[in-house]
Amino acid sequence: MSFKTHSGAKKRFRVRGSGKSVKRRSPGMRHLNESKSSKRKRHLGILVEVNPSNMYQVSRQLWL
Repeated sequence: MSFKTHSGAKKRFRVRGSGKSVKRRSPGMRHLNESKSSKRKRHLGILVEVNPSNMYQVSRQLWL
């Protein structure tokens, strides 16, 4: 029996080359950006690693 990847998760997470860590986008860049400082928007734009406490849920959705 084969398992399917969660289609919402595959759009939101990227597995890094080693396959051990996962990157995600920071929330908060979709709208209301006029009031946010350039520094804040710049830091929100970069990819960050998924917290180790959430890796179990993410790896189950991606079938790592």
